[in-house]
Amino acid sequence: MSKPTAESEQRSLFGEILDWMLAPLLLIWPISVGLTWLVAQGIANKPYDRALGEMTRTLGLQVAAEAVPGRSMKSRYALAPEAAALLRADETDTVFYQVLGLRGELLNGDSVLPVPPDDETIVPGELHFRDDEVGNEQVRVAYLWVLPDKLDNNSRTMLVQVAETLGKRARLTNEIIKGVILPQFVILPLAVLLVWLALARGIAPLNDLQRRIRSRESSDLSPIDERGIPDEVAPLVRAINDLLTRLDQSLSSQKHFLADAAHQLKTPLAGLRTQAEFAQREIDAGRSDPAELKRSLQQISLSSQRAARMVNQLLAMARAEDKELAAQRLEVNLAEIAMETVRDFVPRAMEKRIDLGYEGPDTEQARLRTLGHPLLMGELIRNLVDNALLYTPSGGTVTVRVVEDPFGQVSVLQVEDSGNGIAEHERDKVFQPFYRALGTNVDGSGLGLAIVREIAQQHEAEISLDDTRPPRTGQAETEGPGARFSVRFPAHPAITS
Repeated sequence: MSKPTAESEQRSLFGEILDWMLAPLLLIWPISVGLTWLVAQGIANKPYDRALGEMTRTLGLQVAAEAVPGRSMKSRYALAPEAAALLRADETDTVFYQVLGLRGELLNGDSVLPVPPDDETIVPGELHFRDDEVGNEQVRVAYLWVLPDKLDNNSRTMLVQVAETLGKRARLTNEIIKGVILPQFVILPLAVLLVWLALARGIAPLNDLQRRIRSRESSDLSPIDERGIPDEVAPLVRAINDLLTRLDQSLSSQKHFLADAAHQLKTPLAGLRTQAEFAQREIDAGRSDPAELKRSLQQISLSSQRAARMVNQLLAMARAEDKELAAQRLEVNLAEIAMETVRDFVPRAMEKRIDLGYEGPDTEQARLRTLGHPLLMGELIRNLVDNALLYTPSGGTVTVRVVEDPFGQVSVLQVEDSGNGIAEHERDKVFQPFYRALGTNVDGSGLGLAIVREIAQQHEAEISLDDTRPPRTGQAETEGPGARFSVRFPAHPAITS
């Protein structure tokens, strides 16, 4: 079974609205025909039922009874031959009539006409109608029970029935249906056409909006003009404009970042080229002094290290901004990552004669866990420690500390040093890419703290910066006010097996 493509899953808004408008219309039309037939049948029955009832009442007036000596009352019925002929004079329908006496005997008319049901309540003089059959023909029957004047109310009644076939009624019903339904065959296609035109006109602003968007240059991220846009589409256009604004800001940031990165890489690369050309000129001129060549090679090595560090920091920044990577979260032991990072930096700290230490729970003693990406959280701690080692003079101290909330809500990572600290007016700026505090003369990339802030934001962590200790008069050079970076991670108690 083939997998449906993206194009096959797309649906037309025009077709969707048209379907929802026409489907009920086409469904209601046959219902309308059925209701019209029922109403037409009722309309056609009324005049003919009225005439049939009047005929039955007229025949009922001819019913009489007479007393027979020594016997009970005897039914009699007299109908003139002209009247009987008049009943048979209908050219369209066949008319049947029947008169039954007090004992149910046939006095006059057609014996084939069925009698009413036995369970029906007899009310003398009340006219009734029913549908019945005579032979194989459907008939409409009007009937009433008659109590002759010479009898008291407790005597039995006589039955008078008149029935006719349904030819005239069916013809009138068909005429009414034709008069109502035939115009609908013209109105229905016209309604479909009007719905089509109305939808096409209503959707025209969307087509115009589509043309305007397609005609834009790929570099044009300005907001879409909302004038002339339907109210129902305006929220969508505003959402697109918001997306364009954020995309424009993101692209501007990326362009600025790339320009700064290119500028930062130019310095070590230019140093590499200069030292290589200098060494080559010295060799070509026959002045290949080993000490000079060694100095050039050292400068080449230092420049390459700067370039490599810059590239690594750029890659780390790209990893920090990767939303999908940050979404891959695991349960992390913050104390364990901090201890591993401190061990990795011990050789460098010893080389600079800096006291690097860790304070906090051991790996097994840590009670809290943090949800995060281990690689990114390790990158955050490494950049904080690297920044502290860069700005701490020889003989100073750097401490990595993990503090666990006794209520089990947060785990706090602190990296503090005994350097010169960061002025308050610069504390927001140091987290910007490629920003370096003035007067430090430190060879850094300016990306470390930007990476820290990005990773902290990815993990919903709060980062703050303050002095390690207040400055004091006569303080040693290795014991400045220092800087303390604190990162508060949401945490939860560790699950013990």
